[in-house]
Amino acid sequence: MAPGQTNLLQGTVDMMILKSLALAEMHGLGISRRIEQITKGTFQVKPGSLFPALHRMEEQGWLVSFWESRKTTDAPNITS
Repeated sequence: MAPGQTNLLQGTVDMMILKSLALAEMHGLGISRRIEQITKGTFQVKPGSLFPALHRMEEQGWLVSFWESRKTTDAPNITS
């Protein structure tokens, strides 16, 4: 393991994603930033971990994603 990395218990990323979405729906980058914010920078969820987790959670029915066209971005929103 590289210096500064932490082994997480299985399901921790899922729990942090759900915690991030508890107050508002948001896109993947917003979820990643929120996790970093609520953990005070302790955890940084990279796209290689975030997006497979989001897809798995959607398949299990824990999340719903949808596309919304906005003036600033055309990113999908995710809600729990």
